[in-house]
Amino acid sequence: SLDFFVACLSSVSIEHQNSLFDEALSQLYLVSLHFQLEFPDHNFPLAHMQSELLTAFKSQEPRPSRLQHNVAAALNRIGWNHSFEYETPEGLSLDMAQPETKSAIEVDGPSHYLKCNGRRPTENGRTKFKSRLLCKLGWTIVHIPYFEWGALLDVAAQDTYLKSRLSLKEEEF
Repeated sequence: SLDFFVACLSSVSIEHQNSLFDEALSQLYLVSLHFQLEFPDHNFPLAHMQSELLTAFKSQEPRPSRLQHNVAAALNRIGWNHSFEYETPEGLSLDMAQPETKSAIEVDGPSHYLKCNGRRPTENGRTKFKSRLLCKLGWTIVHIPYFEWGALLDVAAQDTYLKSRLSLKEEEF
């Protein structure tokens, strides 16, 4: 319940803050963003730490993968203009984005999935949580799973796949 959530976070004091590493502060930033979006009428228990949490969150440099670069090149080929590694005003990083329409592509490599013995991989909690936050912020997210992209044999197949995922018609290009 909300009361339990508030009680847990309220136990983090200034003394505890100094012993937290950037990764923990970064995760608390995501919790604070979630709290603000889900419970806008309540005060976040760690509001006094908000700037430190955001600084820790933003300190994590994006490390784009070759897969992301390949998808970005394909998006350029099909005419989907975008910003690469776009940062939202809230500090969330998007692989490729059109900020004016709040549309984004997230390229999901193996680290975005749980291992599922022989079954189709399932998105992990961190990936689902980020998507939930972005949707609450009004973004439309298209996920490109590595196992789908890897099955495409040539650039024509990649372009067709992206057009389909983006629901674009051939005449729009």
